[in-house]
Amino acid sequence: MTYVHRNHMTLLHGGQLEQIAQQYNIPLDHWLDVSTGIAPISYPIPALPVNIWQRLPQKSPELIAAAKQYYQCSQLIITNGSQAIIKALPTLYRQKNVLGNDVYLPERGYKEHAHAWQLAGYTVHFYQTLLPEMNDLLPNSVLVIINPNNPTGQFFNKRVIDKYQQQLKRLNGLLVLDEAFIDVMPDNESYCSNIARGIDDKNTTQNFTQIGNSHCLVLRSFGKFFGLAGIRIGFLVADSFWCQAFESVLGPWQVNGPAQVIAEHALKDTQWQQTQKETLHQLKVAQALMFAQVFPNTVLQSSHGCDLFITLHFHHQETAKKLYHLLCQQGVYCRLSDEQDTLRFGITTQALLPRLAAACEQACKLLLTPIKSVTTL
Repeated sequence: MTYVHRNHMTLLHGGQLEQIAQQYNIPLDHWLDVSTGIAPISYPIPALPVNIWQRLPQKSPELIAAAKQYYQCSQLIITNGSQAIIKALPTLYRQKNVLGNDVYLPERGYKEHAHAWQLAGYTVHFYQTLLPEMNDLLPNSVLVIINPNNPTGQFFNKRVIDKYQQQLKRLNGLLVLDEAFIDVMPDNESYCSNIARGIDDKNTTQNFTQIGNSHCLVLRSFGKFFGLAGIRIGFLVADSFWCQAFESVLGPWQVNGPAQVIAEHALKDTQWQQTQKETLHQLKVAQALMFAQVFPNTVLQSSHGCDLFITLHFHHQETAKKLYHLLCQQGVYCRLSDEQDTLRFGITTQALLPRLAAACEQACKLLLTPIKSVTTL
């Protein structure tokens, strides 16, 4: 397999509704925003004590206990979203392993990973649908797996992950698993429970090559499944060595007090979680069926994703960009991939699905009209 090095890139994300609304001159409240993978149904905000707004946020033992139970792990730290870990990791890894210079990343995936490693000066090797050959991994290297992948929906089971984790341990490297969307996958597929405790002795040398750690980090996102991305909470599941290392870098007051209380309630509410999973699955199935009915086989090649988003692949590369503009002109905002050849749709509600269907039908109709009718695209 051939890997290529990419230079600095300009990053685009979904959720930029104000910018898109201004670009298409349509008022904000007239839009249907399906540009992110955030659940359209949010966990209900519980009553919050007034004093939680009046004091600096401290570590919440109740939230930590709830998170350990939910993620089925022995150790973790709470962060201001997964992005904080993604940004800090390359510099921290170089401090802990001075021999590390190579990182393997999916060609298609959350681009902040590649951006962070490239800015830190690492040699980046991109892999395609399949993971890189295990025997090709370089000593002291880092392998990043987005599981399931956003936006491709590619998913690797724990048996595959475990083989790579063991190989990277032998190579004195690091496996980084981004499980931001795994909450909607079948039970027991997260790798969190496989993370070893590591060494708790505070007097242990901080030389990376001399400690018995698990050589694995798991990033978990709270906001996507619970529909509360705005409160900015993420979790890093790792052994004690890495938890302590990141805490020293990230510093205090990572997550505000009200957000911690809300997350604690949500992580404990198993009944709501089960209902959310069932609802999201039903909505995803209905939305996927709608796409299959609206877009003919001559246009739509395939669709992939999970119960939080659906990515559409088309026979012709330019189709995605044309459809994106045709949908935006109707006040429907989806995510055009960085490669501009696929469209990713977040899952919408049952009430809003007819509007999405009508917009997709109209966009497809315009797409298939004679070329002279769409020369302005």
